[in-house]
Amino acid sequence: MNKADLITQIEEKGDITHKKADAVVNTIFDSMVEALLTDSRIEIRGYGSFANRKYGSYTGRNPRTGEPIQVSPKRLPFFKPGKELRELLNRKANQASATLEGK
Repeated sequence: MNKADLITQIEEKGDITHKKADAVVNTIFDSMVEALLTDSRIEIRGYGSFANRKYGSYTGRNPRTGEPIQVSPKRLPFFKPGKELRELLNRKANQASATLEGK
């Protein structure tokens, strides 16, 4: 699913205009980006949480030349799925594998 698909689903399920659905999705994403930029943690109960992970600088290697390069420190967003989402995905995966084994 991409952003356009998400907007279309909200439009259909919420019975709202495309413009309003687009505004809803953009507002949510913009709010999440702003929170991560300020190192805030985002937690959506039953779905999961987003947080920044900080990585220090280190010496890496250029894959082409093998030459050592200095990699600067960075922050990367990290998603951790919630318990309900994990259980739902595992339940669906187990049902699918049971169906395949039964054939």
